[in-house]
Amino acid sequence: MSSTAGPLCPAADHGEAVRINSFALVTYIPDPLGEFLDDLRKELVPECSLRSHVSILPPRPLIHTEQAAHDQIERECRRTTRFRIEAGEIRLFPVTNVIYIAVDTGEFELRQMHDSLNSNALAYKEPYFYHPHITLAQQLPDCEIRGCNELAKRRWAEYRHERSFDVEAITFVQNTTANRWIDLSEIKMGRF
Repeated sequence: MSSTAGPLCPAADHGEAVRINSFALVTYIPDPLGEFLDDLRKELVPECSLRSHVSILPPRPLIHTEQAAHDQIERECRRTTRFRIEAGEIRLFPVTNVIYIAVDTGEFELRQMHDSLNSNALAYKEPYFYHPHITLAQQLPDCEIRGCNELAKRRWAEYRHERSFDVEAITFVQNTTANRWIDLSEIKMGRF
C-alpha cells in the first residue's frame, strides 16, 4: 500500500483517483525483508505497486466516521504490546489462488487484534475467515498460477536474511478509485 497522505488528511490530488469508502489496517514489513518481498511481488505481478504488509483488518467500508475508526484503532494500540511476526512457507489459498507466505509466529496476536478491532466503528462481516498472511500474488490467470508459485518458492529459498520483524506500529489506509492505497495515519503500539 503506497504512502501518499498524512494523518487523517483530506483527499489530496491523486490524479483522477478519488478516495472511496474502503479502509484497511496493515503493518508494513521493514527492510531488508520488506524490500525483498516488494521486489518479488513485482517480479510475480509487474503492475503491483503495493508495499509488502500484513493486513490486520482486510478492506472494508466504514459505517461510522473515519475519525471514530481512527480513535478505536488508537485505543486498541495503546493497550497492545509490540509482538514479533515470523514469515513461514509459501502457500496457495485454494479457492482464490492467492500466493502467500504463511505467518508462523505472531498469528495468535494478529488474530487477537483483528477480533478486537473488527467491532464498533470498524465492524464488517468479511467474506473470508481471517487468516494472517503476506500476499505475494493474486488475481493471476489460471495458466500462470503454478509457474508463479514455483518461482516464489525458489526466490524465497534463496533469501538469506532474517524472516521476522517486530510489529511496533500499524497503519490505517484508504483505497481510491484508481486502486491506489493511501496512508491515513500510523499508530504506534502502546506498551513495549
